[in-house]
Amino acid sequence: MTTVLVVGAHPDDPEIAMAMRMRWYVLNGARVRVHCLTTGAPGPNGTAPRREECLAAGTILGVAEYTFSDIPDTRFVEHRGEINAELFRVFREARPDIVYTHFPDDQHLDHSITAQEVTTVALREANNLCYFRSPYSIGFEPTRVFVGTQELLDTKAAALKRFASQQQLDMDVFRKLAEVAYRQHVHHRVAERFPPGLEYAELFRTAREIGFAR
Repeated sequence: MTTVLVVGAHPDDPEIAMAMRMRWYVLNGARVRVHCLTTGAPGPNGTAPRREECLAAGTILGVAEYTFSDIPDTRFVEHRGEINAELFRVFREARPDIVYTHFPDDQHLDHSITAQEVTTVALREANNLCYFRSPYSIGFEPTRVFVGTQELLDTKAAALKRFASQQQLDMDVFRKLAEVAYRQHVHHRVAERFPPGLEYAELFRTAREIGFAR
């Protein structure tokens, strides 16, 4: 069984970036674990509502395990040592085949630090590492485009609705982004050959992929 580990800085970061991809993995027999470094509050232990929202979204997506660290939100710079230690713990528990996290060049400092620390650990503890795009990514050029179905997009929308505390999550905007995400990166002649019913995209950049002869 393939084990997928998705590491996000905050609750809802993984779902915004790759809920369709996570659901696809689950439907195809993979074990998906999501780990958030903070639950969205400046003080220790975060907030209970954010944890509950994550767990509710994870249930919809079929996430096997949703775990959290207690890094204070917006305080990642002074907690880098703790973040590194937490990530080594999570990786050794999960033993992932593939890891997803934020793209390192990001306007949000928590996102950027998460990406840097996950990269440091993943290159020692996992075969494959892939970055997802967040709304704050800078200069993101995808090397992998995942194109999903209407059903996958609807499941993503249902998961994002569980984050009721986050008023900025406008699914109408995310639906439109999913419809157009690939168009600036994929020539229209290639897009015209997509299978019918596959027209909603999530974008990724491969940092490392190891293949084995079978």
